[in-house]
Amino acid sequence: MPHRSPRDLIAHPEDRDGIDKIGRPWPNRAADAAADRHGSVSTAPGACHGIIDRAALSADLAALAASGLSPDALRAAVLARLKDALDSGRREIRRRFQAGGSGALAARANCFLVDRLIQVIHAHVATAVHPPAKLAEDGRTALIALGGYGRGELAPESDVDLLFLHPHGMTPRHERVIEAMLYALWDLGFKVGQAIRSPALCIRLAKSDMTIRTSLLEMRFVWGDRPLFQSLKRSFAREVRTRSAAKFIEAKLGECDERHRRMGDSRYVLEPNIKDGKGGLRDLHTLLWIAKHVHRVEDIGDLVERGVFTRPEVRRFKKARDFLWTLRCHLHYIAGRPEERLTFDLQQEIAPLMGYTARAGSAAVERLMKHYFLVAKDVGDLTRIFRAALEEDHGRRSGLRLSRLNRRRWVDRFRVEGNRLTVPGTETFEATPIEMLRLIKVAQAHDLDIHPDASRGIARNLKRIDKTLRADPEANRIFLDILTAAKNPESTLRRMNEAGVLGRFVPDFGRVVAQMQYNMYHHFTVDEHTLFAIGILHRIERGLLKDEAPIATDAIHQVPSRRELYLAVLLHDIAKGRGGDHSELGAGVARALCPRLGLDEEETETVAWLVRHHLAMSDTAFRRDLDDPITIRKFAGLVQSVERLRLLLVLTVADIRAVGPGTWNAWKAALLRDLFWRAEEVLSGQPAAAGRDGRVDEAKAAVGEALSAWSAEALKTHLSRGPAAYWLSFDRDTLARHANMIARVGTGDSPLAVETRADHYREVIEVTVYTADKPGVFSLIAGAIAAAGGSIDGAKIFTLANATVLDSFYVRDLNGGPFENSRKQVRLAAAIEKTLTGQMDPLAELARQRSPIQSRYRVFNVAPRVLFDNQASDDTTVIEINGRDRPGLLYRVTQALTALKLNIRTAKISTYGERAVDTFYVTDGRGRKLTGEARREKIRETLSRAIEGKAEKR
Repeated sequence: MPHRSPRDLIAHPEDRDGIDKIGRPWPNRAADAAADRHGSVSTAPGACHGIIDRAALSADLAALAASGLSPDALRAAVLARLKDALDSGRREIRRRFQAGGSGALAARANCFLVDRLIQVIHAHVATAVHPPAKLAEDGRTALIALGGYGRGELAPESDVDLLFLHPHGMTPRHERVIEAMLYALWDLGFKVGQAIRSPALCIRLAKSDMTIRTSLLEMRFVWGDRPLFQSLKRSFAREVRTRSAAKFIEAKLGECDERHRRMGDSRYVLEPNIKDGKGGLRDLHTLLWIAKHVHRVEDIGDLVERGVFTRPEVRRFKKARDFLWTLRCHLHYIAGRPEERLTFDLQQEIAPLMGYTARAGSAAVERLMKHYFLVAKDVGDLTRIFRAALEEDHGRRSGLRLSRLNRRRWVDRFRVEGNRLTVPGTETFEATPIEMLRLIKVAQAHDLDIHPDASRGIARNLKRIDKTLRADPEANRIFLDILTAAKNPESTLRRMNEAGVLGRFVPDFGRVVAQMQYNMYHHFTVDEHTLFAIGILHRIERGLLKDEAPIATDAIHQVPSRRELYLAVLLHDIAKGRGGDHSELGAGVARALCPRLGLDEEETETVAWLVRHHLAMSDTAFRRDLDDPITIRKFAGLVQSVERLRLLLVLTVADIRAVGPGTWNAWKAALLRDLFWRAEEVLSGQPAAAGRDGRVDEAKAAVGEALSAWSAEALKTHLSRGPAAYWLSFDRDTLARHANMIARVGTGDSPLAVETRADHYREVIEVTVYTADKPGVFSLIAGAIAAAGGSIDGAKIFTLANATVLDSFYVRDLNGGPFENSRKQVRLAAAIEKTLTGQMDPLAELARQRSPIQSRYRVFNVAPRVLFDNQASDDTTVIEINGRDRPGLLYRVTQALTALKLNIRTAKISTYGERAVDTFYVTDGRGRKLTGEARREKIRETLSRAIEGKAEKR
């Protein structure tokens, strides 16, 4: 950090008028002891014993000051001694932490270390560097810790927030003292957030600025004039904390909600921000800030006496805080910076450090993250309880709209308090456990929240949701009503899940609660993904996604199997984490659960079929050639009815959209729509009447009409060039555009043309390449696209009769967006041209580039797989490769296919986080399918090495 004057670093414009003097240091050990008696950091000296010896350090600096060194030499010597003390203290704190200490104790120890250093630095600067010329210059000043540092919690790499408090004006000498202190702290590597204010200015700013008010809530005395500090505390309590409580609550809860939205609004993201994310430390801080402001408490445990929390809830708060602090300290120590995001690679490192080991089919990292998500859930529970208490005490309305029935005292045998539903007495659930489900259903029906007392009653009686209740037909009817309610079931099911009710009533669902999916494709835990999918299904049904999913929106209203669909979405991933195919295992769960819920045999079979095949539509659309008739026939044969096709489409859309932000896109939507329409034709008995040859003739006739200005001879020549599959793969306008492109190039030894066009239907850039046919053309183009920063979603490859190829590639940038910038499109086309003309080596270009995602992918082990299918196409062999994605993977794989003398007819490119799944329709050099196990084994070995990035064996 560059050295600057403190006047350039004042935290608020009004601070410039509030600079005052620095007071003298505590003159003796008695005064030091008095200082230690204040503040949360210094009250447990045993915990911090041996971290830093302030007396010895002060004596060393005094000796250096008396040694007669020049100012520059003295400054260097003092800094070296301070650095030695700081490094030694940090090593000791880290040693204790890594030996099994908690993060909370490490955070307190860091504060203790910084406190002592600041005290010693101030004593040295104020006596040896800038001593007062006369006693009158010795003004009153207090050094105050703010923010997390004031709270007594300082992560290894966090900022130090410091207030220099003074009563009046400031002399140049004290300005120099502050500047020297800040330079010393900067030279020691601290990131300092400092303010220089008088008590009056602090109070004035706190009244108008919620951030400053929040930091002063946690002010802690460090050094200097204690009476001045106490005066500020009294003024703050009298003039700020006693006023505008409702305004402060609104501000802090609004900040919290906005922060949640910014972080994805879920506490179950797989790479969580443990500080600012939902369910993280900042949520606990928010509760503490409001508690301090509203209830005048200094410790969360004091809320028991206020009737806000019970003692068990306070214990949950402290356990959650300690766990999150331990995680945070590990993050900072490993990263060497203030890292707050628990990324996949850091999860791998931290899990063993926190004592997690693999057990019963769960990896150590999965056990760590399950613990994290359960802690985040506890934070959410505590937040809801605390907010409910605030709303009761301060008359705030919850975010739910109040029903007209809310004005009554009772709704369906339940009492309404405010806008919260509760039970007549705590014995209700114990005597009649089904009332837990009924309470939730009534709250859902009338847009009411559940009272904290009722929530606590549910928590105490979860064990009563047992086999007897699960076998009760009325209980199962209530549950099915909740799942399929007209009012959004997602929020109600999430409330049930976080209360533990859902996992108890459906034990199979309980097995996936907080279960992470350790990959870069899924963004949420299994249970959270499922609840999001139900919410998306409900939005599709209400027509809220008509623009993004028009076919699914129409389809959902054309099926009578509504409750089967909701159950299929609930159960589609319920068997994840058990080993084996979760689709098959999930179908078994459906067959056991559906009759219990009241479904008949036919409904049960529909649900089981949907769960068993919930990936079939996306696999077919994204991995198979939809222009190949056998693809459509096989898929239609699996589905067998239009009703199942509609159900499967809606389930597929909900499933994909619930994976996480950016997973659903127009490209996938277009592929699913194409598959749906083509399968619907077959299933409804309406395939093209003229058959394949007739459809080719129709396509050529349409192109002829579009090219009416061409001569008959030129048109006849062009129409003779393309194979049948080519004419069936594009619409009339695209075919005409290709024809004009070929005509402009003309014939010759090396025809070459590259065109880019925005495909708004699929939200990609379509890159069309026309060039002379030669081995490895597809590979060269794929390499050029990768070198230009592109990612290929799909490709259509055609060899024309005049020894040329016409290839179409559908391309995005590496972040999943289209190349909307025209300069990027020009660069893309230029890279292809340079590669095809030998002016650029894609592999060398890729080697010079550093991928921002490649390092994150390395944490995942994706075993390479090469699969062959001779039944998926009439005239080609389908090769599907699976491996860890990386820039240039497609180039390497297609290079290997070229080296094996295989012709690529069609390619489908799919990426699922770190996993690449690429499908190639190929023939051998004679245009035939691949037969012979020895031949396939050679291909498998070569492609596996290419997937792993290994050189081919000689």
